[in-house]
Amino acid sequence: MFKTTIASIMMLALVFTLSTSVNAQESEDYNMWQSMMFTPDYTQLKTLGENMRKHNETYHKEGPYKATVYNITTGPNAGKMIWQMGSMMLKHNDGRPGADGHDADWRDNIMPYIKKIHTIEYWSQDDKKSNVSMLTGPEVKYPILYIRYFEVSDDHDYTMDQVFQQVSKTVKSMDGENPWGLYYNAFLQGDLGRHIATVGFMKNWAEMDEDRNFKEAYEKLYGENSWDTFLDTLDDTFSNRWDEIWVYNKNLSGD
Repeated sequence: MFKTTIASIMMLALVFTLSTSVNAQESEDYNMWQSMMFTPDYTQLKTLGENMRKHNETYHKEGPYKATVYNITTGPNAGKMIWQMGSMMLKHNDGRPGADGHDADWRDNIMPYIKKIHTIEYWSQDDKKSNVSMLTGPEVKYPILYIRYFEVSDDHDYTMDQVFQQVSKTVKSMDGENPWGLYYNAFLQGDLGRHIATVGFMKNWAEMDEDRNFKEAYEKLYGENSWDTFLDTLDDTFSNRWDEIWVYNKNLSGD
């Protein structure tokens, strides 16, 4: 069982904008990832794995087109997989791999072994609020992603920025490394409600059993007895929230 404190930090401080201008408005550069969720053909996993690894190593090895694959291990999408490309900007779609056999390889060697593609989304990182400097480098240091999706309430969307600003300041005030990212969905999702996601990056599952003292750090910043008010604001701001755990699949990624 998770401890109460770790459940609280993951609920608050846990891959995505209501429009891409959130990050782009202050800078010409921003960090975005294309994310495709799909259900593999479970009877052909070996072939899919071999073909996808070869495809990613050939066409998605580095730069904005670098591919990373995750297995979804919890939640309503457990058993599905994520094929992710980036970090990138929308303009990079104009030069993405297509010629030199890429499209034919994807058509002939990947798609026949995928039962269904569920979503293709673009998630833009809030670089100011996120705490991700420790993630830099070619190797994947944190292979487990604790993701929480948020559906923003129509009546209280004005409190959204305040909520994540407080979470961000609290995470950054805590001792040690606490990698955490905030992401906005770039395009409207209708009834899917996948407006925002937070990501807690972890080295192993055991970290979820640790007491991070998020509540204590929050009240140190915002005053004694501020925690209950914060939880109430969360309930007002978001009409729905749910979690997923993604586990990095090194064998299938473009590494």
